[in-house]
Amino acid sequence: MNELPPFSERLLTWFDQHGRKSLPWQHNRTPYRVWVSEIMLQQTQVATVIPYYTRFMARFPEVEDLAKAPIDDVLSLWTGLGYYARARNLHKTACLVASDYDGKFPDSVEGLESLPGIGRSTAGAILTLGHGGWAPILDGNVKRVLARYYAIAGWPGRADVLTALWSASEQVTPHQRTADYTQGIMDLGATLCTKSKPECLFCPLTDDCQARLAGTQAAFPGKKPKKATPTRNTQFVICVDEQGDVLLEKRPPSGIWGGLWSFPEVQNTEASAIQTSQSQIEAVSPVMSWLSEYRLVTTKPPEHQAVHTHTFSHFRLDITPVLCRVETDVSRIADRDRYGWFTIARALTLGLPAPVVKMLQSLTV
Repeated sequence: MNELPPFSERLLTWFDQHGRKSLPWQHNRTPYRVWVSEIMLQQTQVATVIPYYTRFMARFPEVEDLAKAPIDDVLSLWTGLGYYARARNLHKTACLVASDYDGKFPDSVEGLESLPGIGRSTAGAILTLGHGGWAPILDGNVKRVLARYYAIAGWPGRADVLTALWSASEQVTPHQRTADYTQGIMDLGATLCTKSKPECLFCPLTDDCQARLAGTQAAFPGKKPKKATPTRNTQFVICVDEQGDVLLEKRPPSGIWGGLWSFPEVQNTEASAIQTSQSQIEAVSPVMSWLSEYRLVTTKPPEHQAVHTHTFSHFRLDITPVLCRVETDVSRIADRDRYGWFTIARALTLGLPAPVVKMLQSLTV
C-alpha cells in the first residue's frame, strides 16, 4: 500500500477545491476583523453570525471605533447573539488595544492571550489568519476532527484529553500555508466531519481516520458527563405608565445578562409581610412589595402572565412576567443611572436579553 500524503497536505488540497472562501471576515482580512469574527463564532453557528458581523463592522470598522463607543451601543448590536460576556470582553479588549498597543493587536499567542476574552485557540486563529503567523488552534470543529482521526477518547473538558488534542493539533499544523490550513480544518469540521451523520465518503482524511475505520465516529469526541439541569424561578415586573412608557433596569456589569437593560426582577418567593399605615401587618406579593418600595402606584391589579422559559448553558430560567399598570409620576425612581423609562420603540434599540425583546414586542400599551 502506498504511503498516504501528510495530514495537512490532504487537507489543503481539499480546502483549495471545497473550502469556504467567501465569508465576510475573509475579505480585507486584518487581525481586528478576524478577532471580531472569532469571538462571535464561539459557540455560535456561521449562518447566525454573518448578519451580526456585517452590522458590527458597518458600525465599528476599526478597533478605535469600537473602543470609543459606549458599551450600551456594543451590547445593542449584540442583542440576540447570546453569551454577552463576549461583547463586554470585546469592548474591554478594544479599549486596551487602542490605548496600550497603538491600535495594533499583539503578534504572539502569549500577547493575544493576555487580552480579555482571548483564549489559546482564538489567539492562534488571530495569529495565523490575521498576522500570517504559525500557531495551532483547537475550536469545537477541530476537536471533533482530531478526536476522530486519532481516536482520542474522552470528553475534551478533561485536562488529559485536552492535552492530547493540543498535541495532535501542534503535530499536524504546517508551517507553510498555515492560514489556509487553519481555515480548512475549521471548514472540514463544519461541513463534512459534523457532529451527526459525518460525510466520511468525501473526507480527505477518511483512508486512515481511526474512528472511521472502526465505525465509531459517533463516539468521538467523548460526551460531557450528564448532570440534571437545575431550574430557577423569577418574576419580571413590567411597569407601563399612563403614557405607554415602560420601566427598564440596567443590570450589573457582570453575571447573567451583564450590562443589558431588562425588566426589574424580583424573586418568585412566598408573600412577604409589611406594616401598613394603620400599623397592621399584612401579606403582600414580592411584586407589590417592590412597587411599594419604589412608590409606584398601580391603576389596575397586577396581571400575572404565562411563564416564559429561557435556557442557559447550565440552568433553565422560568420567568413569570407581571404586568403592572402604574400612574405617571415624573418624580418616581430616583436612581436615574440604574433605571429608565422608555417608549417601546426606544427600548428595542437598547442592549436587551432575548426574552425581554420578545416581551416588549408582544406588549400592548
